[in-house]
Amino acid sequence: MTATHTGHPHTAQREWAQGLTVFAAVMLMIAGLLAVCRGVMAIAEDDVFVTTSNYAFEFDLTGWGWVHLILGALAVIVSFGLFQAVLWARVAGVAIAGLVIISNFLSLPYYPVWSVVMIALSGFIIWALCVARQDESSDPFDARRRADREHRPHATSEPERR
Repeated sequence: MTATHTGHPHTAQREWAQGLTVFAAVMLMIAGLLAVCRGVMAIAEDDVFVTTSNYAFEFDLTGWGWVHLILGALAVIVSFGLFQAVLWARVAGVAIAGLVIISNFLSLPYYPVWSVVMIALSGFIIWALCVARQDESSDPFDARRRADREHRPHATSEPERR
C-alpha cells in the first residue's frame, strides 16, 4: 500500500519567493528612509548638494527635496504592505521604485554618487518584486505550516505503540 502525499512540492520555491518579498520590503524601507533624509537635506538647502549650471532638467533644490521626501514617505508606507505580502503593495512597490529611479536620474547632477546608488538599489527592489509570483508568496507563514504538516507523522500512517 502506498501513501500519497498532498503537500506542495515547491516548498523551496515558496521560501525563495517569500525571501525575495521580505528582501524587497526591507530594501524599500531603507531606500524610503534614505530618500526622506535626502529630501529634508535638500529642503534645508544643505551644502552637500552640488550646484550645476545649464542642466536640461534644472529644478529648484527645494523642489527636488519635496519630490524625494514624498517618494520616500510613500516607499516606507508601501514597505509595510510588503511585509503583509499583499498584491497592492507589490504593484505599488514596483511603481514607487520606478519613480525613485526616474527622480534620481533627473537629480543626478545635484548628488551624483548617491543618485547612482539609489538607482541600483531601486533596480534590485523592482527585480525582487517581479521575480516572485503572487501565488508563491501570498502567505509568508503558509510554507512553514505546510512543512510542519509534511514532517509531522500522520495518525493513520503508523499504529500507536504502547
